[in-house]
Amino acid sequence: MLSVRHAHRRSLELMRRLRHDRRKESILVRAFLYSCLCCLPLCAFAASASAASKLARPPAVAGSFYPEDAGKLRAAIRAYLAAAVPVQPEAPLALIVPHAGYIYSGQIAADAWKQAAGHNYDLVVIVGINHKAAGFHGISVYDGPGYRTPLGVARCDQRIAAALNNADPRFAYSERADAQEHSVEVQVPFAQVVLPDVPIVAVVVGSADEGLWGKFGRALAKALNGRHPLLVASSDLSHYPPHEVAKDSDHAVVAAIASLDPDAVETTIKEKMSEGLPGLVTCACGEGDIVAVMTVAKLLGATRASVLSLANSGDTALGDVNRCVGYTAVTLTAGERPSDTAALTQPIPLAPPKKRLSEEDRVTLLNFARRTIAQYLASETTPLFRKRSPALLSKQGAFVTLRKHGALRGCIGHMAQDEALGQVVGAMALQAAFNDRRFPPLRSSELDEIEIEISVLSPTREVEAPKDIVLGRDGVVLRKSGHSAVFLPQVATEQGWNRSELLSALSRKAGLPADAWRKEAVLSVFQAEVFSESDHPAP
Repeated sequence: MLSVRHAHRRSLELMRRLRHDRRKESILVRAFLYSCLCCLPLCAFAASASAASKLARPPAVAGSFYPEDAGKLRAAIRAYLAAAVPVQPEAPLALIVPHAGYIYSGQIAADAWKQAAGHNYDLVVIVGINHKAAGFHGISVYDGPGYRTPLGVARCDQRIAAALNNADPRFAYSERADAQEHSVEVQVPFAQVVLPDVPIVAVVVGSADEGLWGKFGRALAKALNGRHPLLVASSDLSHYPPHEVAKDSDHAVVAAIASLDPDAVETTIKEKMSEGLPGLVTCACGEGDIVAVMTVAKLLGATRASVLSLANSGDTALGDVNRCVGYTAVTLTAGERPSDTAALTQPIPLAPPKKRLSEEDRVTLLNFARRTIAQYLASETTPLFRKRSPALLSKQGAFVTLRKHGALRGCIGHMAQDEALGQVVGAMALQAAFNDRRFPPLRSSELDEIEIEISVLSPTREVEAPKDIVLGRDGVVLRKSGHSAVFLPQVATEQGWNRSELLSALSRKAGLPADAWRKEAVLSVFQAEVFSESDHPAP
């Protein structure tokens, strides 16, 4: 298990190893797979359920999936809850939430958990899926006294666990399936913050036995007679397809969940898997726990679903749009209103706008850049950009520049027009603060001294000769012999350079001789809409 300092240092090292405009290095992909997916089975180890049941289960993924430090963990959850979608009027009977690392799926999880706040539950049943125990075919119901996290021990209801253990021998506790499993554990801190002191039941669903899922659901409904429980199905959605394929698969599966028909969920997943979609390994790693929880919720009176939010790892500051994992937040409730699936149908514009950003959009981007840096410093997590302004959802490149008392403190950008502008700004704010190799990582004590500047980029176009570059208007990209470098439009003006001085400095920045621009160099230009916090001071 990682210490707080080690975990923080490891996060910063990941970012320091990313290069300019190459946020998708293999080290991050490996960290991504480890931190939010971890689906490869571990070697089997001998079970000792009777011994384990005497002690609270220790945390297995604190320091990797979520902060190990209690203060940072609580700060992360509170930040996500504060930014959650509005609370629905009905008290949820069940939640469907993701279980990736908080830096990827924490906001979507909080959207669901926020719905349970303030309601009078006497039990939280968390149903996760087996990732670790190869060949585990049953359903593990934890029968010990509690689950320990950095926030303390969440007490487990051993009476309910015993009733389930007695209902079917396949529902017995398996330490092998539980000890290193993250899908239940990552939900426990949310339960501890949102519903403090409410006991939990921790369940890990094994292999794909559809009949067993339904049987467990019915046994759980019987055991819960007379109780007021909150059911939680812990499942990510699509695994590893490109961004648009992930969206297509996830929309189909979530629409099936919203139908409240477990058979429709199973059928939809089989149909999507049969399509041979590129990169798609599974449509939902927690299909079993989703089906089981839906079965119980319907038996307890659920009549409608609300799709609160839908995103994937490619929408996050450190995600890879070419290799995504999907997340959704759904509530199942009683009530007469029809199911709400509006979150599935909102259009997302892709073309860059032809006019400059509005004042409101500029302020939104500046505030989000600062919030991204502040939240990472406070909790080692990052916010999810979700402002639905068409301009901010368009695919544009951007640079984020940090200045401390007027001096440069970090500047990194993403020039490709392949991601939503708001997302790019958040990601580049993180990189400029912690990954500009010219400077040490930003410290919390410096945050109030930093001014943030954002440069929103136009597409680049190649020019025939240096004389075609207009100083003060054009940013310049130089490429030669596998080397490249870029200057923003404002650099030449700030430095007082003429065209030759600009290109000589750019050549040196690319690691080439100062006169390399004069022969066989490819020059491209772009424009930028530049604005800073000094232009838009906080009220």
